[in-house]
Amino acid sequence: MSREEHTVAGFMEAINAHDVAAIATLISADHLFVDSLGHALAGKDAVSAAWRGYFGLCPDYWINVDQVFHERDCIGIFGAAGGTIGGSSWRTPAAWLARASDGCVTAWRVFADNKPVYDILARMNEVP
Repeated sequence: MSREEHTVAGFMEAINAHDVAAIATLISADHLFVDSLGHALAGKDAVSAAWRGYFGLCPDYWINVDQVFHERDCIGIFGAAGGTIGGSSWRTPAAWLARASDGCVTAWRVFADNKPVYDILARMNEVP
């Protein structure tokens, strides 16, 4: 396993552990996070706060990896993501594009179908 792959594997372990402090130690100061809708956040503080908020919404969020491809500083990860929001479980195929250098994840881009999450959020917002 390359240094970059090792760094990204540690980052994914921190995500699955819901450990925002560990995530913060593994991302660069100028880390770029892009969600599956194309919304971007930059910087360690903003990205750490976003992870903290997401784990508040989905406290058992997980990612599962099936395949990893690595070329230069780019690592393509393919698998699934899921968790529980408001008592409802969800799961969706997902992919991530990570960039890593100097022992830090410099970018993390998510590719996933958000419909399962949106369906749960819509049901939570329905008036009985």
